[in-house]
Amino acid sequence: MATAATMNGQQAFAPVLSALATMSSNADRSQKGQAHQYLEQFQKSEEAWSATFAILHAPQSSDEAKLFAATTLKGKIVFDFHQLPRDSLAQLRDTLLALLTTYAKGPKPVRTQLAVCLANLAIQFLEWKDVLPTVIRTLGSDPASIKCALEFIHVLPEEVTEGRKINLAEDDLINRTRELLEENAAQVLQLLTQYAQSSPEAAKEGILMDCITSWIREVPLADIVASPLMEVVMGALQSDDSFDAAVETLCAIFKETRDVDENIETIKALYPRLAQLQPRIKACAEEEDWETFKGITRVFAEAGEAWVVLIAREAQQFRALVESVLECCLRDHEREALSQTFNFWYELKQYITLERYMEARLQFVDVYSKLVDVMIGHLEYPTPEAGGSETDLFEGDREAEDKFREFRHQMGDVLKDCCEVIGVTECLQKSYVLVEKWVGQYGPQAQEGKVPHWQKLEAPLFSMRAMGRMVPSDENIMLPRLIPLIVQIPDQEKVRFQAVMALGRYTEWTAQHPDTLQDQLNFIMAAFQHPSKEVVRAAALSLKFFCNDCAELLKDYMPQLQQFYEGVIDGLPPASQEEVTEGVASVLAKQPVEGLQQALKLCCDPVVQRLMGMAQQATEKDQKLAIADRLNLVTIFIQEVRPYIDPAKPPPGGHPAVAYCQEIFPILAAICERFVDFVPIAERICRCWRYMVLSYRVHAAPLLPLLADKLAAGFTASRQGCFLWATDSIVREFSPDVIQVVGQSTTEAIYTFYEQQATTFLRALNDLPPEELPDVIEDFFRLTTDVILYHPSKLLLSPLLPPILSAASTSLTLLKEEPLIATLHFLRDFLAYGSPDAPASSFDPDGQYRPRPNPPELQTSVLSQLTAPSSSPDTPSLGESLQQRCLTGMMFSFPADCFPDSSGVLLSLFQLLPQDSSHWIANTLHLLPPGSVAEQEKERLLRNLAQRVESGEVRKVRGLLQDFTNSYRRRNVAPREGLGRLEGGGLGFRVDFAGLGFELVWFGWFGLVERWRV
Repeated sequence: MATAATMNGQQAFAPVLSALATMSSNADRSQKGQAHQYLEQFQKSEEAWSATFAILHAPQSSDEAKLFAATTLKGKIVFDFHQLPRDSLAQLRDTLLALLTTYAKGPKPVRTQLAVCLANLAIQFLEWKDVLPTVIRTLGSDPASIKCALEFIHVLPEEVTEGRKINLAEDDLINRTRELLEENAAQVLQLLTQYAQSSPEAAKEGILMDCITSWIREVPLADIVASPLMEVVMGALQSDDSFDAAVETLCAIFKETRDVDENIETIKALYPRLAQLQPRIKACAEEEDWETFKGITRVFAEAGEAWVVLIAREAQQFRALVESVLECCLRDHEREALSQTFNFWYELKQYITLERYMEARLQFVDVYSKLVDVMIGHLEYPTPEAGGSETDLFEGDREAEDKFREFRHQMGDVLKDCCEVIGVTECLQKSYVLVEKWVGQYGPQAQEGKVPHWQKLEAPLFSMRAMGRMVPSDENIMLPRLIPLIVQIPDQEKVRFQAVMALGRYTEWTAQHPDTLQDQLNFIMAAFQHPSKEVVRAAALSLKFFCNDCAELLKDYMPQLQQFYEGVIDGLPPASQEEVTEGVASVLAKQPVEGLQQALKLCCDPVVQRLMGMAQQATEKDQKLAIADRLNLVTIFIQEVRPYIDPAKPPPGGHPAVAYCQEIFPILAAICERFVDFVPIAERICRCWRYMVLSYRVHAAPLLPLLADKLAAGFTASRQGCFLWATDSIVREFSPDVIQVVGQSTTEAIYTFYEQQATTFLRALNDLPPEELPDVIEDFFRLTTDVILYHPSKLLLSPLLPPILSAASTSLTLLKEEPLIATLHFLRDFLAYGSPDAPASSFDPDGQYRPRPNPPELQTSVLSQLTAPSSSPDTPSLGESLQQRCLTGMMFSFPADCFPDSSGVLLSLFQLLPQDSSHWIANTLHLLPPGSVAEQEKERLLRNLAQRVESGEVRKVRGLLQDFTNSYRRRNVAPREGLGRLEGGGLGFRVDFAGLGFELVWFGWFGLVERWRV
């Protein structure tokens, strides 16, 4: 086969090498794009079989070309195996074995890919029964090629485990797994032991460790631990060449012992070996061998995770393991290995805080107490070296600084675990002692305008902040001492930031201890004048928490709070403006209903007046964005200030907040009209209007006429989906369920309003292709899903239904996930009304599910829409169109998150029209590109579908279609391995429906790759 491959591949040989050379050259973007397209096409072509062998045999091929050829060959064996005649498989096997011998000395990546090729051939070549003996006989006898045999042994279990990507029947895959793995396990253990004992060098090679790791789940673990291989694994930890692989192997062994009751004897054999590694913790730290230290830490941490139940049961016996993990944390001066222990501390905490493991908790109190000290020590910012800058502790390395900040929050989670084990009071005391120590030692110097060693003050403040969530509001030992200390700390930027943030974490406690409120608020409000933007942002966030949790205490200070709000709001960044506004709104919400309208005016009028001034002058984009940000503040007040008022007993003059909304509505409408073509402003105003409805519900009825008018006008003028989004809130809140409150005429008017919006939407979709309106499509079908829920009889019998369904079918050509999901949700709800039971069924007071009968006229409407012939004889019915687009979408273009709903649509079609659906599936399969799927696979799918329909197991149709589309997509659509992504490109699909079917255009990273007329 090698000779034939060489001869037949010569024609494709040169263009492939040329394209690969272009990809690795300095050619321009368009040339690289063309080369990428050609190589992707080549990988899926039948010519690739011969061309890859030609490249692999040609001495002039570069290593890059050989790796590409080997990777392409792997893809062919995995995905295009059906293209080969069965009588050629033995020759393919022999050729691969010969190639492995040729590449025994490397390059290693090529050798690995060839081993993977052979493994995947072995899985599918069912007639090849003596797989392992053949490979060992061919490759294992020669010392030069023994690594090839080991490479095959290494990859075989991994490829078998991934066997579902291969188009093999389930029974065949199960049988083949047994033949290749279970029946060879003992022989593999013997082979690996012999190889390990053949020479000291062999035992230290990483490939041996890799083989052991991959076969751990196939060979009984007790046999491995009891064999000489265990000693080899421990010995490999002493060699730099095999250390990383040995760590992987040892950790894999630990993971297999997680069921401690079944593996107790194995654990007893492993534990003493693990103890032998403990001295290396100190040795690696002292030698500053941090890579080895990281591996040793991982070994101890993963052993602890695997045996955590046993540690909780037998705390004294396994204490040494826990102390070893603690020592790893203590000695990790570079903070590189620390994170590997976090999950262990969490898992152990989960067990020892249970009542049944109280004794273990007592055993480990001192360990967790030391862990608090260790974590607070690691929280410290670095100290600059002599001559270094106090303002740039990371010497300009922003990535290192961001990593450190994120890492601190992970350490904060460990401190929370410690709180649960040893109690928050003891943890807080450690923070207090450190703060007090600093004040006593460096406080006098700080009073002179300097803050020496501020890192040692900032770290315990951060720890206090991190533990805030764990501290109960009735803590009366440490916080009464800590809070007064914090509000007196010196003014250093990072210390002040941390102090302000820490106070914000204890606002629930402050609500129960009002005597400390004034000092804390003074401290936080003063921080608004700090020159550091970080401190100001911290102050805004903490003030929000104070107002949220202490609103009851602050409600009498509303005038002062309003003055403060008006004074600072313009100087804050947008996010902080929103936080402060949310806090003030929380206090405003506590005001008595009688004076609420006036209180709202007091707080909101300055914001609205500022908006009016900004709107009159805004011409630039930045000015318009500032208006959008300011609109958010009005919305926050409406979201937060929503006192309950009985709809049956409204106060004189109606709901006070609605009365204020009526005052500002003309201003918002005028701004919307002026900036209707500026999306951020239109969206913010629609959001504000939406919350007027959601917050005040039926009380917002006086707003509806004006609101409906402005939403309709805005949608007509802008065709922005936000106007439909706001419309949806009206449909939801003024559903027929509240008809007794608002009256029949209101609900009728709301449905008429929906029809007006739907008509505008359909006109827009008629004028523009769907890919130009993805957000509008999403919002429309979310709206229509609610309409079909609350007004099914009106919509399903409406003359608007056929064009809406046509729009839904057209929308399935999109590539964007959100509009697709919204459309699919609508279709599933629509199809649900084709069954005898209405989807909007309910539960009785006794908790029993009671299906509600679906009116026959609604069932008839759904079924007639699906089966009615189209206006053109060449165009399929709606049902066939939906089935075709859902199925091909799952095969070609739908994002993965759309699969559940698209398969749900297919299932509903089968449940309503099983025979028609089977016929439609067959029609779609016949339209697929030639050669993309084997005829026997099509026949098997259609046969299985027919069996499920005949046996009444229609629900199983969904799984069959999902499996088929997943398999098709992997083979024909997903990019094959071996080609990197070109920078600046993207992979996508355009679906253009035309004539009988549709055209699928597959875009590679720089342009068109394949075009199929379906």
